[in-house]
Amino acid sequence: MDNKVVIVGGTSGIGLATAHRLAENGAEVVIAGRNEERLAAALAELGPEITGKVVDARNEKELAQLFSEVGPVDHVVVTVTGPSGTTPFRELGLDHLQTHVAGKLLPHVATIQAALPHLAPGGSITLVSAASAGGSMPTTAALAAVNAGVEALVPVLAVELAPVRVNAVSPGVIDTEWWNFLPEDARTGVFADIAAATPVGRVGTADDIAKAIEFLTDNTFTTGIVVRVDGGARLGSPK
Repeated sequence: MDNKVVIVGGTSGIGLATAHRLAENGAEVVIAGRNEERLAAALAELGPEITGKVVDARNEKELAQLFSEVGPVDHVVVTVTGPSGTTPFRELGLDHLQTHVAGKLLPHVATIQAALPHLAPGGSITLVSAASAGGSMPTTAALAAVNAGVEALVPVLAVELAPVRVNAVSPGVIDTEWWNFLPEDARTGVFADIAAATPVGRVGTADDIAKAIEFLTDNTFTTGIVVRVDGGARLGSPK
């Protein structure tokens, strides 16, 4: 791999793991995130060859400035997440749902639009949804709606924006900071229960997802798909 990749949401979790993996394989990587301290920590971890910028992916002007400064780009990866936690549907206010939409779906759309004038014709866009899309887990209605929205973009844009390739990765339960809304003991218990009910016997790591993103950026014959990386959780318990 010898190209330029912009990772919006690249300062932690899946985005940071993707930055590590793509940079190690020769890509010129630019990361963006809205928290200045987190960006500085990520850049210190990644090393001097990686560059980054503070960008709020909910802000169209900041995104436009980012891609204008970066210049021509081969691949764009969007790993922006919305609010963490779950909410029973009976308690789901429209303002809370709007927070989820504004925190994830809109940044994905805005990033794609900002990147397009600078994206190579044979380049790619890779989005990150979640297993809640199409799932049936109680209390995840807001997550399901937003992530299903992200996935619904993929086939439409793969055709409309061709020859730019558009794909997504749908992670299962991944051990990242997203789960920090739970106390440590509770989180450990949830992970153990999920691992026991998953064919591979564990929850995922950020690098598991980064490997899938790397495949989608690299494989020029792949577009319009959602790659589900969930350890087989969708198949049910192995017992």
